[in-house]
Amino acid sequence: MSYTEEVYERVVAQNPNEPEFHQAVKEVLDSLAVVIDANEEEYRRLSILERLVEPERIISFRVPWVDDNGKVQVNKGYRVQFNSAIGPYKGGLRFHPSVNQSILKFLGFEQIFKNSLTGLPIGGGKGGSNFDPKGKSDREVMAFCQSFMTELSKYIGADQDVPAGDIGVGGREIGYLFGQYKKVRGLYEGVLTGKGLTFGGSLIRTQATGYGVVYILNELLADHNMSIDGKTIVVTGSGNVAIYAAEKAMQLGAKVVAMNDSNGYIHDPNGINLDVVKDLKEVKRARIKEYADLVPGSSYTEGTGIWTIPCDIYLPCATQNELDLEGAKILAGNGCKVVVEGANMPTTLEATNYFLDNNILFIPGKAANAGGVATSALEMSQNSMRLSWSEQEVDERLHRIMVDIYQKISEAAKRYDMKDNFVIGANIAGFEKVVDAMKAQGIV
Repeated sequence: MSYTEEVYERVVAQNPNEPEFHQAVKEVLDSLAVVIDANEEEYRRLSILERLVEPERIISFRVPWVDDNGKVQVNKGYRVQFNSAIGPYKGGLRFHPSVNQSILKFLGFEQIFKNSLTGLPIGGGKGGSNFDPKGKSDREVMAFCQSFMTELSKYIGADQDVPAGDIGVGGREIGYLFGQYKKVRGLYEGVLTGKGLTFGGSLIRTQATGYGVVYILNELLADHNMSIDGKTIVVTGSGNVAIYAAEKAMQLGAKVVAMNDSNGYIHDPNGINLDVVKDLKEVKRARIKEYADLVPGSSYTEGTGIWTIPCDIYLPCATQNELDLEGAKILAGNGCKVVVEGANMPTTLEATNYFLDNNILFIPGKAANAGGVATSALEMSQNSMRLSWSEQEVDERLHRIMVDIYQKISEAAKRYDMKDNFVIGANIAGFEKVVDAMKAQGIV
């Protein structure tokens, strides 16, 4: 049995009933086999993989809060501080009913390599709660956020662990969380990113992940003598990542024809009217189906199946495991040539392998959606220096980071004779930097 197989079996045995975490570990370890086999003796002696797959710390706590009816509610809160070899823990907070330890460990594990690829000094972490902000009043969201931060504040700090937003955690939630941290700790520091512009936030942060997806897509296309101009694109999701990936793609001449939310998808063959989507999702917090009532010529379909709409490029920007093998085959059969992940692990392992085996250009989320955490790190830098960069400055830095990430993952794949396998390229490029730091710092 190989070293990677031994470690994977150990992960499954020691972390039962955590399928998302198992999936993330297997995908990474399988793709790192060429590197690990070449250094197996040293890695075994130092237990590099065993240390890499075990979080440095997991914090779990209860979150009691009072709803508008005066009833006390109790949720679970978590923070997974996975790896700090190259910098303080950095990763989002997710508020969603599906949140559990397995999902947060998978996200924190992926975050290690994503953060490494940015070239910035940030380690991997993730956190959140099974609290659902949907349908809650502002007062209820504030009550929950204050209770959550009262406990979390004991374990985070500007040079220790810097959370950000994620699903269910937007500007409103970050504001409430920051206010409570400041009150409890008595510190005004860059402990959270994604803050409002009036209290230390960075320009472009809202758009960063979506813009970054398209910047790396554009670099991929240019490297293969293609252009985004005139291409038909399907973008899944309708949150920040999806909206701003669609926006940047349209600015560069593409036509986005479909988007979705958890209830169903819209198809607009004339090209999505993004102003309508923004009003529905960012202002009214409505369902995507209302788009079809507002825009002539568009249609709405309840349920899944957005991948059946023909496109040149598919950008999955919603949630994990949204695209399976059957969907991947339909996409390819309809002429899709490029898939770039905007969400974290939205493509199942079987679907990913199908794309790689069938010459579909595919960039995984840990590389493609790193623009969000990269801009979060730029926000940390601005906070530390008490500066505020212009929109153009931040956007230019983000663009350079995404171009650099593409070059890193492309070169790493070529180095091991796996040209265009950007899954292996991303994992190798992220892994090597983290392992070098782990070895230099001793057994800690």
